[in-house]
Amino acid sequence: MSDDPIYHVDGDLVPASEATVSVDDRGFRYGDAAFETLRAYGGTVFEWDAHLERLSATCGALSLEHGLSAGDLRDRIDETLAANGLGDAYVRLSITRGVQPGKLTPRPEVDPTVVIYAKPLPRGGLDGDSVWDDPATVRTVETRRTPDEAIPAAAKTHNYLNGILARAELRTDDGALAADEALMCDLEGDVAEGATSNLFFVRDGALYTPTTGGAVLPGITREIVLELAAADGISVREGRYTLEDVRSADEAFLTNRTWELRPVEALDGRPIGGGAVTNRLSQLYDERVERTCYE
Repeated sequence: MSDDPIYHVDGDLVPASEATVSVDDRGFRYGDAAFETLRAYGGTVFEWDAHLERLSATCGALSLEHGLSAGDLRDRIDETLAANGLGDAYVRLSITRGVQPGKLTPRPEVDPTVVIYAKPLPRGGLDGDSVWDDPATVRTVETRRTPDEAIPAAAKTHNYLNGILARAELRTDDGALAADEALMCDLEGDVAEGATSNLFFVRDGALYTPTTGGAVLPGITREIVLELAAADGISVREGRYTLEDVRSADEAFLTNRTWELRPVEALDGRPIGGGAVTNRLSQLYDERVERTCYE
């Protein structure tokens, strides 16, 4: 990959140094946009159908009728990977409502802005290397997860202020980060999710995770982990849990598309770590990636 990667902007492949979006674009002005973070393994976009379904749900929540077909979007992603010579990569797809008159109320007629970019990541699967060097240190923060009644928890939009505020709390006076991830609770004080991750913990061999019936994003990696656990005979429970439930767990880990499964070294300074269940699910996840993308 060159020092000036190639972006896909509104149907054209352009060097990143030349890629532009209008300052009047609603994605810039209001965060009025949907996005997906994807991973390509060996040139194959992992779980593309699931990402497409969630993107459609987000656009539906925003009443954003972009008019782009699944085939068109996939072609643009494949073109971006090819233009950058990437097989194993992080991919981000964004669709904004585009440029409209400078008023808050969106117009139903949309000329969307579509931007795709990719950057290299290590190989995944059984012979892969993690993108993270160590298990994650996690700290709880005062910022609460935005309730579903205010902004749909399932919508992945450009408005990431909630997560930004949570991560900002991790910044120390000398500018360093006090932890790798910020853990947010909901308005009732129950554990919700990380700023960019879903949370799992293990107690007595059973797997627990906060329910998506609350203020929790239904992460695609999260769903895969739940499927793998159920198929492997691991007891799975989704519900509402306190911070103490997590702090006293036998194991804990975070999931997102980039990290895959990342053990939690400590929460608020209290050691937790991974373990047999975390390792088993990580192995099963790697096997699924290998089977789906490399064989």
